[in-house]
Amino acid sequence: MPKDSTVLANPDYRRSPVPRYLQIAGVIRRRIEDGVWRPNEKISTLQELEAEFQVARVTVRQAVEVLEAEGLVRRIQGKGTFVAGQVEEKRWLKLDLKWRSLAGTIGMNVPRFLPVPTPAPAPVLRPEDGTPASAYRYFESVQSRRGQPYSFARVHLAEEVYRLAEERFGREPTIAVVASLPELDVERARQSFIVGTVEPRIANLLATGIGFPTVEAHLVVTDAGGTVIYVADIIYRGDCVQLDVDLLRGE
Repeated sequence: MPKDSTVLANPDYRRSPVPRYLQIAGVIRRRIEDGVWRPNEKISTLQELEAEFQVARVTVRQAVEVLEAEGLVRRIQGKGTFVAGQVEEKRWLKLDLKWRSLAGTIGMNVPRFLPVPTPAPAPVLRPEDGTPASAYRYFESVQSRRGQPYSFARVHLAEEVYRLAEERFGREPTIAVVASLPELDVERARQSFIVGTVEPRIANLLATGIGFPTVEAHLVVTDAGGTVIYVADIIYRGDCVQLDVDLLRGE
C-alpha cells in the first residue's frame, strides 16, 4: 500500500471498458505525479500492488510495464521498481481558453500532416454554429513535443480562407495561421470538450494504449458574415492537458 493511503473499498474495475492494467497504471501514475513516491524512490512491490488492487500478478506487471515504457519508472533486477530520477511535469499543455492564447499555444509546434481519405468527410455542424462554407479543405495532423505525440487533429478549413495562405497552411498549425490573417474578421470562436478514450488508429498515432484517457475538443470559428470558416476536432492525450479558465473574465 502507498505510504499515505487509507484503507478504502476497492473500485469495481469491471465498470470501465478500459483494461484493468491501464486503470492500475493510471492510479500509480497519478500517485507519482502527486508526490506519493518521489524521484528515485521505490514504489510498492508487485505483491503489494497485487493485494491492494486484488488482481492477478500479470495484470500488475502489465501496468508497471506501461509506466516503464513511458519512462516514469525503472525496474532493477532483484531490488524492485523505482520512480525515474527526474519526473517531468506531465500536465504541460495548459489550454488557456481564449482565442488568441489558444492559437498561440498550438502554434508553437510543427504539425506532421497525414494523408487524408478521398472523398474527405464533411464537417459536423449544428444549426447554431453558422452557415457552412461552399467548400472546405480537409487536413489531418499529429502534433508532437520533444518527439512525443500529444494530439491528433481533424480540420475543415473554408476553401476561400485556404487560398489566402496556401503555403503556410501546408506547413503550420491551421489555427495559428487563421488567427494571424489580417484579411479575416473572426466574429465567433467556440470550443467544447468531452473526456473520452482512444480508439485503435488514434492510439497508434499518439503512442498510447487502446482505451487511454483523452480530452476531445470541438472548435468552430465563424467570420463576420456568420460563415463557418474553421472546424477542428482535436484529440489530446489525457495525461498532458490542463484546462485554464478565468472564471472572472468578463465580470
